[in-house]
Amino acid sequence: MKKFKLLILALTLTALVAGNLWAADAKPQTTCPVLAGNVNKQVYADYKGKRIYFCCQGCDAEFKKNPDKYMKKLKEQGVTLEPSPAAPAKK
Repeated sequence: MKKFKLLILALTLTALVAGNLWAADAKPQTTCPVLAGNVNKQVYADYKGKRIYFCCQGCDAEFKKNPDKYMKKLKEQGVTLEPSPAAPAKK
């Protein structure tokens, strides 16, 4: 009986670890949150420490009208956003 309990414990721990590793996989942003086209990394906006990419000019302006709407959409899709580059130090 003791071996059975140890086996169950080992399987449970293995499942938890595997689940956490799987959940930690980052899903990069590949589509525009506004028009759902493929992102162009030349068109972006930085918002709350994150960089959001868009498919074309105009989508960035649309995003800025209601950024929380699009941030929610990206979160629901499971997208892991890149951090914004650090601002240059002020002299």
